[in-house]
Amino acid sequence: MKINWGIIGPGKVAGKMAEDLQLSDHAVLYGVASREREKAEAFAERHQAVRCFDSYEALAMAPEIDVIYVATPHTFHYEHTMLCLKHNKAVLCEKPMGIDSGEVKRMIEEAKKRKVFLMEALWTRFIPATEKMLELLDSKAIGDLIFLRADFGFKADAGPEHRIFNKKLGGGALLDIGIYPLYLSLLTLGMPTEIKAMARMTTGGVDSYNAQLLDYENGNKAMLESTFEADTPIEANLYGSKGSIKLHSRFHHSESLTLNQAGKQSEVIKLPYTGHGYYHEIEEVNRCLLAQALESSRLPHGDSLKLIGLIDQIKRQLELQ
Repeated sequence: MKINWGIIGPGKVAGKMAEDLQLSDHAVLYGVASREREKAEAFAERHQAVRCFDSYEALAMAPEIDVIYVATPHTFHYEHTMLCLKHNKAVLCEKPMGIDSGEVKRMIEEAKKRKVFLMEALWTRFIPATEKMLELLDSKAIGDLIFLRADFGFKADAGPEHRIFNKKLGGGALLDIGIYPLYLSLLTLGMPTEIKAMARMTTGGVDSYNAQLLDYENGNKAMLESTFEADTPIEANLYGSKGSIKLHSRFHHSESLTLNQAGKQSEVIKLPYTGHGYYHEIEEVNRCLLAQALESSRLPHGDSLKLIGLIDQIKRQLELQ
């Protein structure tokens, strides 16, 4: 059975998604929509989409479409996801799913009310190296996990109007790239009991650097950083009572990890992903739709709510509005 995909917001990441859709035996890129007709037409031609739509609503209304990937700027995720859900379309929404907990809650409520699939597009969860890391942690390969360090930084060559620096588009390091270290901490350590956050702000009112120290009920710790100011290793190191795991750069879609176990030689495990790496979350959506599941068991609605809840806490500390 083939699943017909639509894309709203044909930007750079959507282009990679479109290429990975073509690697799936179950997926067809059926439609694409943009606010600029010419942009949609060029994207559709480049990625062999079946149809090009004049508006987001036209794509959402198309009976042939099974699921829609929402890839517009952060501040439009809620509006465009709700548009799709209200036309009973399954949605894969690019991260962050919403700007705050209220938006994410309403999106999930709408999906549940209409019995329609909804998932946040956190591709990290489905990358083979991430799956292997979770397997190693579960088997206590490094004993009990004690603390985590993760960073994500690059020197941004972009003006103040670019979406990553534009406050009106949900710009800032936290929402754009800081979400990845934060999600890794949630995936491996769960919800913290305390967060200490700090940031450096741009004149435009968004964070160009942010850091968090997370404390947990059992004494575990996480140290996280993200920035647009400098190129950083973009690695994650997980330390346990009997060893450590290193997710090599870029950790959020790593293709190798190093396992260090006490008294043993380090082991480098190669785990290449398919295509650009988005293939794996595409296949998870396809699997869920074919099974008529309303959410992914590996990335359930509850995890998206926890993640945005953490982001909200950090934003309050940093006075990010």
